[in-house]
Amino acid sequence: MAGILSPKPTRDSVTTIAADGSRIFLHPSEVKGRFVLARRIVAYALIVLYLALPWIPINGAPAVFLDIGGRRFHLFGATLAFQDAWLLFFVITGLAFTLFYVTALLGRVWCGWACPQTVFMEHVFRRIEYWIEGDAVSRRALDQQGWGPGKLAKRVAKHVAFFVVSAGVTHLFLSYFVSLPELWHMMRSAPGEHWGAFLFVFLASAVLYFNFAWFREQMCIVICPYGRMQSALLDDHSLVVAYDAQRGEPRGKAGTPDAGACIDCRRCVQVCPTGIDIRQGLQIECVACTACIDACDEVMDRVHRPRGLVRYTSQVALSGKKTRWFRPRTILYTVLLAAGASVATWALSTVRPASMSITRMIGAPYFVNDDGVRNQFMLRLINKQAEPVRFVVAVENLPAGVQRTGFEQPVEIPALGEIVQPLVLQQGRAGYTGNFAFAVRVRDERGSFTLGKEAEFLGPDAELLRADTAGKSGKARP
Repeated sequence: MAGILSPKPTRDSVTTIAADGSRIFLHPSEVKGRFVLARRIVAYALIVLYLALPWIPINGAPAVFLDIGGRRFHLFGATLAFQDAWLLFFVITGLAFTLFYVTALLGRVWCGWACPQTVFMEHVFRRIEYWIEGDAVSRRALDQQGWGPGKLAKRVAKHVAFFVVSAGVTHLFLSYFVSLPELWHMMRSAPGEHWGAFLFVFLASAVLYFNFAWFREQMCIVICPYGRMQSALLDDHSLVVAYDAQRGEPRGKAGTPDAGACIDCRRCVQVCPTGIDIRQGLQIECVACTACIDACDEVMDRVHRPRGLVRYTSQVALSGKKTRWFRPRTILYTVLLAAGASVATWALSTVRPASMSITRMIGAPYFVNDDGVRNQFMLRLINKQAEPVRFVVAVENLPAGVQRTGFEQPVEIPALGEIVQPLVLQQGRAGYTGNFAFAVRVRDERGSFTLGKEAEFLGPDAELLRADTAGKSGKARP
């Protein structure tokens, strides 16, 4: 795999670090082409989806609403209680494994087409920069200028726009956790009334602003570990953005005898957002943004040569062999992905429209008095549905003589609500024979589902209790 990452290494440093260790700020040129257009359509569709999800109601809740305060997770019409949070394990691991699977087939398509860093950097913040400061040549010239009214006005306008957009993205992100109405209420209130949310928005906005205004490609090169995982995720049959060295070398200007197709215009380097030269082979800095493909195709059109000198292909295809989509790696990934999807489907099928829990009250596990032995529990019922539901509570497997207090009548729980009420069981001294297990069954009045939990009634040793009862009886005689 080392050959895939750099078959013709000609550098030994990061593209954005100068020989003296200083930062090189990149100003990639704008490029037009079929891949850039397709990526822009995908990017704006993803941004619209991100903006729209908190607004789209499904079953009485936003399409995605992670209600931490209410301990509810609303995901596209399904409502998970806090007790169901373990199901998110399948979502998180499934997305991660799907990413590995897609990478084995299509290379770093996630980085170039769907990663939030790339989507917002290239299609929002970079566009703002183009509109205010101009093309790459103008931006480099602006960097070299001394500070004056023109430069100051452009820089202030750009950075104000950057921070406003960063704050907007952060506010919308917060709405995924507090809901849009609550977010609007917070925004109209004094910062001190919701200081935690205010502090989060301020810090998160500052982090986003710093990232997109200054850190930029360093997030992909330095922070993100995904590029370093290419050696394990890719093989020679994976699709990557690659330069056809057999066709392009030796480089030479148009009309040079015996020269290859590459005219060494460096247009592919000028448009690269991470500053690499794709002709040196696939490198960890490459985010597969395809800008170099469109740039090279544009040049090939001008010099009347066939497109595809830089293209989506595999290493084996570059060597003249056929790319194999079905190979041990992809077959194994397919089997594992299918197995994971099956387990996740089964796990989701176990989710009920309500949940319950029974816990012993804080304090002594049981109480003994003249009436007998008493156990005190708290029963919590959660209605996950978007409509009120009446629940019937039954206690089963109780020995004769046990008295129950609590939930004698059906209880109604509002939509997405919950109740916590005591359930008290008492066994008389005469009938008490020791600890016993019992079950609490909860069903809705329509009989569409039933929930159950097992619990145990605790008490003292039965012999000691009878002896104590007999002693009290003897003292009571005249």
